[in-house]
Amino acid sequence: MIEIKEIGTLCALDEKGYIINQSDSKNINNKFQEVIHLIKESCLSNLPNEIHSIYLRGSVPRGLDIDSVSDVDAIIVTYSDPDDIDLDWVEEAAQFIDQQFHFIKGVELGVCSLHEASESNYVSMIPFILKTYGICVYGKNLIKELPNYKPDSALGNEHLIHLSSLIENAKQDLIGNEDIEDIKDCCSWIMRIMVRAGGALVIVQEKSYTRDLYPAYKLFLKHYPEKEEEMRTALWYAINPLSNAGEILDFINEFGSWMEKEAENWLQVYNPTKERHLPFQ
Repeated sequence: MIEIKEIGTLCALDEKGYIINQSDSKNINNKFQEVIHLIKESCLSNLPNEIHSIYLRGSVPRGLDIDSVSDVDAIIVTYSDPDDIDLDWVEEAAQFIDQQFHFIKGVELGVCSLHEASESNYVSMIPFILKTYGICVYGKNLIKELPNYKPDSALGNEHLIHLSSLIENAKQDLIGNEDIEDIKDCCSWIMRIMVRAGGALVIVQEKSYTRDLYPAYKLFLKHYPEKEEEMRTALWYAINPLSNAGEILDFINEFGSWMEKEAENWLQVYNPTKERHLPFQ
């Protein structure tokens, strides 16, 4: 069982209010070099003609990793649309790499197209993650070519426009599910989404952003102190996921439903036409 720790930070901003990318290859602990090598090897051997570039994001390139708690998150940019590529190897490769190293909790290999990763006409999550949290470990680096981002309503929209559908997906994954590991993975995933959505609900007032769970939780509490117990429970379940699908569903049906209503209220103010992405401000 992992205790809730007051770790993580808000994104640093420059003098113009743009988010500063604090990831750097110099921050990466040497023990992760073999992990990175295996990720690159797996990608290049399975998609030898498709890999444009590979990026690390999350705590590892910021030097904030914690043994047996932090996972290794990679974004693989391909020339083709992922729907047109055989990606059956991805999950098996991630599990294999995870099993080789006792100090990581898991490996996530996300795949996106070069078209999606290089989007610069509106705020979109993958380019945002690359620009503000990523470092390139293979291929042509897109990061310098991407626009700068501010903690504003366009960024908040990326977390809130899809919240209802993501919660519904989680419910469908949990109903009738008896696979313990799958249930726990789903629990951790949807709770992280809910905690980060809590931070997005107050992004305009706070002019602050973070993907780190604890500071997102604290931002939320400044404006919703009456929901402290529920959001702290979501934070707890994110790092200590339940294996009982029924208990997770009960919580989602209560607090998740409240979150959906708050997200809808937020969208009525900042995106009443429900645009999938909002333009840069």
